[in-house]
Amino acid sequence: MTERSLAERIGLIVEYLFMLGIIVALGHMTWYFIEYGYLRQPFFYEPSGTWMDWFALSRYAHIKGAYDVELTIYPPLSFVFMKIFSISQCYHDNFGEEVRECDWLGMAFVCFTYVCAVVLTFWHFYKFDKRTFLPRAFAIAFGFPMLYGFERGNLVIIAFIFYVLAFGYLLKSARLRWICAGFVINLKVYMIAPVMALLVRRRWVQVEAILISTLVIYVLSWLILGEGSPAQIVGNITYYSSGFGAQRILDLWYSSSLIPLRTLMESEVPIYAALSSEQVEYVRLFAISYTYLAQGLVLLALAATWLRPEVVPPSRLLFFGAIFALSSSEAGGYTGIFLLFSIYMERWKGIARPAAIVLAYIICIPDDIIIPLGMPPLIRDSFLGNREVAAYLGIGPLSIFRPILMFTITILLASFTIRQVWVDIRQQGWKDRWRYRRDLPLFPGVLRPRPATAAGGESKVDG
Repeated sequence: MTERSLAERIGLIVEYLFMLGIIVALGHMTWYFIEYGYLRQPFFYEPSGTWMDWFALSRYAHIKGAYDVELTIYPPLSFVFMKIFSISQCYHDNFGEEVRECDWLGMAFVCFTYVCAVVLTFWHFYKFDKRTFLPRAFAIAFGFPMLYGFERGNLVIIAFIFYVLAFGYLLKSARLRWICAGFVINLKVYMIAPVMALLVRRRWVQVEAILISTLVIYVLSWLILGEGSPAQIVGNITYYSSGFGAQRILDLWYSSSLIPLRTLMESEVPIYAALSSEQVEYVRLFAISYTYLAQGLVLLALAATWLRPEVVPPSRLLFFGAIFALSSSEAGGYTGIFLLFSIYMERWKGIARPAAIVLAYIICIPDDIIIPLGMPPLIRDSFLGNREVAAYLGIGPLSIFRPILMFTITILLASFTIRQVWVDIRQQGWKDRWRYRRDLPLFPGVLRPRPATAAGGESKVDG
């Protein structure tokens, strides 16, 4: 048995152990729900708010005001979906949470999209690598980011379906991939960042086609809905981005960035009862510096990829683009499913990539340890439990550490990418890639590519 095959076997055992850990966490959450009637932390702290990301906005699919009253940042396509897959009569007199009792079509569609996302996830990873598909697909499908998005009824699940089709192994048609990518961007605007990251790989036609697809889908959905002009969307995004800040401890409830942690340290929340002023400043500086470190390494990795685009797999570029966008603004922890999709397409080889995969499994654990805040329980009507419950809230360490772990993954993969490109340059890897012969050498002393017959065949770079 070779050293590589032994490492891969050990890695596979580790991945299955993490899958078992996720199953145990799911079992604990199920027991807690049966016993107490609501989904405990780290799920949303309002037991009555299940699926309300969908139903709170569906009203504006049937009446005007999504961009003037609600100030939503969703493009019109989101409301077109809601208009088609919801019952219009339910929103004439019902407001708030009670609309779920009427709109059975909306509830069915939310569940249907989750099932589709699960099926496509397993199918994609089975085609990607039959050895590791089960633990990796299971971690995404039943891990916390996906379950959190489903529990909220967020459009991120629909966007993820199109994301898998656009950048996974399921569709062979380039045109269909471009259309699916256009749907992704029209559902989640920040997902234009991973598409633009593909430019460093010289994918000019692909990026141009995706942008055209995005524009066509946007215009059609704008015409169907009748509102959602570019000026309205940009204005609302600007307002949302500039106005966000954590105003209470519960705003740390599983975020996608360190912005809530930083703004909480800068707010007037009475956190000095638990931390000294010096400790508060240390936490604030850590949140800022760790974010800048991850973002800086991403930019360096993208620059390195531009020098040797054939060395870095497209899935990693998608990760770099997405994490840069998600670390710059707060979009919610469920957005991690896009990042996990790319991380689990890395090979278990070396040190950086296995470490990133292990941290990804930790992020997927759908459970947390509750540290009590010393506040009385919230008395609420649980939608899923269909009864009144007393919800006990606290601080969840994993809720705070998940974005830190994701930034650590970013640092690992970005550093590995920079080293990978540097090694390829030193080993004259370019000389064996005849199809890149028209590229500029950029560095002195670089041997130009030779035909395969003279070079003995093209080399393959392990991405």
